[in-house]
Formats: sequence, structure tokens, C-alpha cells
Amino acid sequence: MSAHPTTPTGSTAPPARLPLAVYVIGAAIFALGTSEFMLSGLLPEVADDLDVSIPTAGLLISAFAIGMVVGAPVLAAATQRLPRRTTLVGLLAVFALGHVVGALAPGYAVLFVCRVVSALACAGFWAVGAAVAISLVPAHARARTMAVMIGGLSIANIAGVPGGAALGQSLGWRSAFWAVALMTAVGLVGVLLFVPRTSPRDDASERPALRTELRVYRNPQVWLAMATTALFAAGTFCFFSYLAPLLTDVTGLGEGWVPVVLVLYGVGALIGTALGGRLADAHMFGTLYSGLTAAVVVLALVAMTAQYAVAVVLLSALLGLAAFLCAPGLNARIFDVASGAPTLAGATATSSFNAGNTVGPWAGGLVISGGLGYAWTAWLGALLVLGALAGAWLQSRGTRPARVIATGERRAAAPSTVEAAHKP
Repeated sequence: MSAHPTTPTGSTAPPARLPLAVYVIGAAIFALGTSEFMLSGLLPEVADDLDVSIPTAGLLISAFAIGMVVGAPVLAAATQRLPRRTTLVGLLAVFALGHVVGALAPGYAVLFVCRVVSALACAGFWAVGAAVAISLVPAHARARTMAVMIGGLSIANIAGVPGGAALGQSLGWRSAFWAVALMTAVGLVGVLLFVPRTSPRDDASERPALRTELRVYRNPQVWLAMATTALFAAGTFCFFSYLAPLLTDVTGLGEGWVPVVLVLYGVGALIGTALGGRLADAHMFGTLYSGLTAAVVVLALVAMTAQYAVAVVLLSALLGLAAFLCAPGLNARIFDVASGAPTLAGATATSSFNAGNTVGPWAGGLVISGGLGYAWTAWLGALLVLGALAGAWLQSRGTRPARVIATGERRAAAPSTVEAAHKP
């Protein structure tokens, strides 16, 4: 099989050069991703300062995820007739303001509300930004385009999350919120300068009516893709949300090791994203099988070796690689099966990931509160990711046409369908 996707006529298509706007959106995702994940390295500090338990502080991660689940489809629909660049700028402004208020929050309740509001803005940016990015590239470059956006998350895990943890440990967790607000302002400027300007009329002509887009949810494959993505995210976040206390309380490492391990996780995530983005465009399900299986194995090994520092440190890096190897393909898969809904496809992918991000920390908190310990979050995570692997297998059984469109290999027997697959 060719490493490059083929066109409907059978010729090999070279990899598309991605527009600068795609990379700018990915850079803005860096600030959003730093906020989404940074509390994983700051739970002890937040819990101590606000006088709550660590599982209760962990609900701040779930609060963000809940906002993402709700915000993605609602804001994608509400802003459908607005110019896309204007929408992205407005959402970044709300996100930055949410972090300013969060940095000044006097107590847990205010911080919780700020996390939800910030997540709503983040979800809208993800949904609209993904739709913009996908609209700028051909169908056979979708996974690579999503890899650039997810790459913003990977770099956030390498630099932003550990940096936030280090900053929070030295200057207090509130300083990390101020840093995110500043980075978001920089991202806002980048969107203003480099994302193409469109008018409401131009955008409306490119997109079907909302009622038409909602019809994609009649397709069982859309729901199966969503469930697969949600199970994967739940399994990953069930463990990752409590990585910091596991390192200090079970493995016995000092607090200074938390940012180091987060950096290693982020390096693995960046490598996984780069590989997954290129491999999934040509070998969608093979990439998903590989990444999901590896994640199950790694989580099980973490559970069995949680008391050994060297093992946990190395396995954390491998988990980042395995998890993010799957992420571009899971995103692209939803865009493939929901290709008739260019606006809601991005929202659907965002909501699916964050439904899992909501359930994961909550389920992990139940395990911890039940007295099973932090290591059991890895066991539960492995079980959830195993469910995602089953979902990927079910998708591959009866979806050959969708898979072919995704890799650009479909023959020209049905030109209208092929043309539809290449529409933004």
C-alpha cells in the first residue's frame, strides 16, 4: 500500500502543504490546552489553598470537561452565521477573562464557575477552529491537520503543563492562571493576523443549514465513533488526572519530579501526535488498534509497578506516545463519518473527547475515595481504553466505504459522493 493517499482516479496524491492559518490555530490551542491539563500537576496546591480534598479539587478538571461537552455543540450552532474569525477572537477573549477572574477567585465555588465558563469558550474555539482548519485542506490531509491542532495540546503537555506546575509550586497556583491569560492574548493576536477573514454570507454559503447537519446523528457510525472516542479519553484521564499525587504519595518522588514527568509525558505525546497524524490518513484503523492496545498495556503496567519510580517515569512517557498516537485518527474519523455536518463535526469530536474527560476524573475520584488507592486509577483506565479498542474494531467491521473515503482511495464509481467527501 502506498504511503500517500490516492486520488479517485488512482494516482498518488502528494501530501498537501498545510496553510499557515492551521498552525496559528494550533498555536492558540497551546494556551487552551495548558489550562485544560495544568491542574493535573497542581491539585495538591489548589486543594491546600482552598481547603478541599484532592478528589474535590480533581472535580475542577471534570468541570472544565463538562463545559467542553456542553459548549462545543451549543456554541458551534449559536455562532453558525457569524464570521468565523470574529467568533474565534471573541471566544479567546472570553477564555482569557475567565482566567483573570480565576486567578482572583476567593474560593472553590468561584473557581469552579470560572473553569466552566472558560471551558465553554475553549469548546467553541475547538469546534469552530477545527471546522476552519478542515475547510482549508483536502480530505486526504484531515488527520494531519487535526494532528497540528492536537500538537498544540502536545506542546502544552511538554512546556505549558509542566511550566504551570513549576510556576504554581514556586509562586502559587494562581500565577499559572495569569500565565494562561497572557498566552491566550498572544494567541488572539495571531488569529487576528493570520486566519482568513470571511463574511457571514460567505460562511453561510459554505455550510448547510443546522437542521441538515443534525441529520448526521441518524447514522449509527457517528455514535459509535463518539463512544469510542469518549471511552479512550475517559481511560486516559482517569489515570492522568491523578498522576501528581500518585507520583508523590505512591511512587515516593518529591514534588519537583512532577513537572519532569509531565514533560516526559508531553514529549511522548508530541511524538505520538506526529506519527498518528501521518499514519492515520493512510492506515486509520491500524493506527487506532496500535495506539489503543499500547495504551491498555502501559496503563496495566503502571498499575502493577506504581511503587517503582523508574518504571512509572518511563511508562508515563510511553502513555503519552500511545494516547496521542490515537488522537488524530479519532478526530479525523468523526469528521469522516459526519462529513455532511462541517460545523457540527468539530463540535461532535470535541464533545466526545470531553465527555470522556468528564467521566475519567470522576471515576478516578470514586476509586480513590473508595480506598482503593491511586494505582487503581490505572487499572480502571486500562479497562475503559479496552472498551475503546472494542469500539474501533466494531467501526472497522462495517464501514469500508467511510474508511476508503478517509484515505482518498475510493474509485470514481460515485463521483457525487467523492466530491462531497472533499468538501470543507
